[in-house]
Amino acid sequence: MNVVDVTHFGGPEVLALAKRAVPLPGAEEVLVKVSASGVNRADIMQREGNYPPPSGASAILGLEVSGTVVAAGKDVTMWSVGDQVCALVSGGGYAEFCVAPAQQCLPIPEGVSLIDAAALPEAFFTVWTNVVERGRLSSGETFLVHGGSSGIGTAAIQLGKRIGSRVFATAGSSEKCAACERLGADKAINYRDDDFVSAVKSATNGCGVDLVLDMVGGPYLNRNLECLGVEGRLVVIALMEGAKAELDLADVMSRRLFVTGSTLRSRSVEQKASIAESLIANVWPDIASGYIEPVVFATYPFSGAATAHQTMEASTHIGKILLLP
Repeated sequence: MNVVDVTHFGGPEVLALAKRAVPLPGAEEVLVKVSASGVNRADIMQREGNYPPPSGASAILGLEVSGTVVAAGKDVTMWSVGDQVCALVSGGGYAEFCVAPAQQCLPIPEGVSLIDAAALPEAFFTVWTNVVERGRLSSGETFLVHGGSSGIGTAAIQLGKRIGSRVFATAGSSEKCAACERLGADKAINYRDDDFVSAVKSATNGCGVDLVLDMVGGPYLNRNLECLGVEGRLVVIALMEGAKAELDLADVMSRRLFVTGSTLRSRSVEQKASIAESLIANVWPDIASGYIEPVVFATYPFSGAATAHQTMEASTHIGKILLLP
């Protein structure tokens, strides 16, 4: 099969087409003929040598796919050959065939194309577990999403509005801010032109928000805490600008703040299966009804993987970038 190979650690130019053997599914896995693969920042980090795959995972890039089941392990009962699915995987997505744990596969929501469905797993697994499970966002609360025009951000805005919260988002251009507001954000803040702390305080009459979802990391820590109201929650899901920061614990204690974070890739199949069940029950019906939609910026062939990575690194995209075998 054709795959996108990382010839050595480095920039986008190290990505090249290569041939690999088609993998065989284990007892509780399915083999998916890939229609599309999602591109994520974790792929860039792995390409650079900064994010090795978990033990036992494929070294091929790619954390989400959509496609058709062409083989199933002996213990798989929930999927059959011919079923169309999208799946969260721990690696192997940039390939014509990809093995996925059966419990991490989801049906294609009604009205979503097989290709666009590849934009769903990583974003919505991440948003559900961090915004709903860890962040405990509820109706009537206020929610700040950083990187609102990213794949994660576009999913978080839509889910936050569907929950019934008031959503603020940050983005790096007027075009991206407009896109966030079209998706439902009550206010989008261009962080290049405006101080998002002041904007949030002004929009909330000085009260601050109940929840912040952050992917920037260290440099934003204390500014995020400033944005929080009493008993507010900060959930960190990425460290794009670094992992280190000083924390004023007295402020955390006095305002009873909650600071947490998580990663997804290293979680067990059982934990991811639980998230999948929640998505099918709570989010997939809203996607089928059109209340929530995948936002796809562009698709590239496998031969254009380097260009896809360049696009993501330039941060010119709004929504998800997909690769097509």
